[in-house]
Amino acid sequence: MRKLIIVLCITAITQGAPAAGLNSLILEQIQKMPTGGKYSVSHFAKIKLESAAHFESGKFFVIPTAPYPSFCSGATYIVFIKTIEALRDSGQLQLDFATLNQLMIRDQHDGEGIWGRWNANGPGTARLFHELGLGRNFTDFRQAQPGDFMKIFWNQNVGRSESGHSVIFLGTANHPDGEYVRFWSSNIPHGYGEKEVPRTKIANAIFSRLETPANLTRVHDIPVVDDYLASLLRKKSNFAEATKKCGI
Repeated sequence: MRKLIIVLCITAITQGAPAAGLNSLILEQIQKMPTGGKYSVSHFAKIKLESAAHFESGKFFVIPTAPYPSFCSGATYIVFIKTIEALRDSGQLQLDFATLNQLMIRDQHDGEGIWGRWNANGPGTARLFHELGLGRNFTDFRQAQPGDFMKIFWNQNVGRSESGHSVIFLGTANHPDGEYVRFWSSNIPHGYGEKEVPRTKIANAIFSRLETPANLTRVHDIPVVDDYLASLLRKKSNFAEATKKCGI
């Protein structure tokens, strides 16, 4: 059971605009995720991620039914896949086998394929959304809605030496000491769950809103490896270049 946060009268909550469209479906998938399991980027955590989402007989089986060690980009990607599968189950989305196969989590390097882009340093999710036309990217907190995917940059670096976090935005909260940003992800140290941090701790952020998931079929028209994302393990970029690469 998820924790109920009791807010004292001295604290004002601002959730942003009500979640609409696919954002509501994304939030539903978060509700179905386990809680806890600890944060880890170990080899074991990566194996558990791959086994949690497997493709069989034309259907994705995303089964993180119990908490296990996980990391942030893996957590948000599982919610993304669960959202795609929910759309398929309801008949709102049709994707052929070749496209579904591209969604599989394998041992892709940063920038390689769909998962390799999502998991890369820098604006991985936003770059993927821009390349495939999955939805719009933006940086303005005033436009953000619960259910938007979000890349947090804790410092000004992008690429090598960056400190970042892949999350799903839940809203903001005004506390006596200032504005806080609420999100869901696999967080240090406890793993799956919600968290809030002071807005002042976030150096930069890029939001990505899923709008046209049918454009996943465009994966066959883009390079296997995105050279920009692939380079960010060893090279430094900056936020201006990152936003430009994401169509912002």
